[in-house]
Amino acid sequence: MLHRLYGQIARARRGWYERRAGAQRHLARPVISVGNLSVGGTGKTPLVAALAAWLVAEGERPAILSRGYARRDRTPEPTVVSDGERVLADVFAAGDEPLMLARAVPRARVIVGADRVASGRLAEGTLGATVHLLDDGFQHVQLARDLDIVVTTAGALSTDHVLPKGRLREPVDTLSRAAVLVVVGADQAAAAAEAARFGVPLGVAATRRLGAPVTVSGGVPPPGARVVALAGIGAPSQFVTALAAQGWQVMATRPFADHHWYSAADLAAVARLVEAHGAWGVLTTDKDAVRLEPLGALPCAVARVPMTLEVPRWAALTDQVRAAVASGRAATGARP
Repeated sequence: MLHRLYGQIARARRGWYERRAGAQRHLARPVISVGNLSVGGTGKTPLVAALAAWLVAEGERPAILSRGYARRDRTPEPTVVSDGERVLADVFAAGDEPLMLARAVPRARVIVGADRVASGRLAEGTLGATVHLLDDGFQHVQLARDLDIVVTTAGALSTDHVLPKGRLREPVDTLSRAAVLVVVGADQAAAAAEAARFGVPLGVAATRRLGAPVTVSGGVPPPGARVVALAGIGAPSQFVTALAAQGWQVMATRPFADHHWYSAADLAAVARLVEAHGAWGVLTTDKDAVRLEPLGALPCAVARVPMTLEVPRWAALTDQVRAAVASGRAATGARP
């Protein structure tokens, strides 16, 4: 079957890089990869933001290296979204998630481009980066890394299949290459068991948390208001469920494909839903909000709801990162 062939190709590709000395390319500074095995919707981006902020607090100058998936204005050279002081690119040149990260962690350097080595060298040579966060990097085996962190949702790995039958990018046995498995929606015992099952040394639990709404247009709704949920992300249903759990009356849902570029017609249709249901307006995600900005004036009230990850064993996770940075720095002779 096709999904088995896809899995064999993915496994063979990874094995080719792992078995050949010198096949992987290296950067001068330590590389921490945060990725996933599934297509979209695991909570990877808020974890990258949290780790970047922690590295800044540790005195590092982190560079987030992203592919910039689905951005409109692609260039052969890396694009600097943020130099650690200013945001330098718009959503068309940056992509939605890199722009979110640049705004969420102002002291982090954010660079997008298909060639992560070129992006990393730019970050090191021009922007003074001392450590790299490889965003969505588990399958980017061309670049050597000092630590692999994989993010998943509770139960997803045991029930899913490899593409195109399911949502997995690689067979689950490749998880044994990771050092940390972050399991969103599980308690600590379940996260540890999940990690042990797949041969990952450390499993940590995480929980999605929605913050207070922030205005995009027209203010913010009162608690418990009637709203329409708008989400063009990997798993829109998770956002809707979280809104309902926090007491919002979700009268209608308008899901779009992940990274969808909104049009005026899209928003006009959503505004009609708001009017039809007598709703205050629209609640959407941070990721969607940056793609709404180019539309200018919006036809109804819109607020974004920030999402973070709560990781009870945060110290255990950051201890792994700290050790990997020190080990990578010792191996290359690099110093902050």
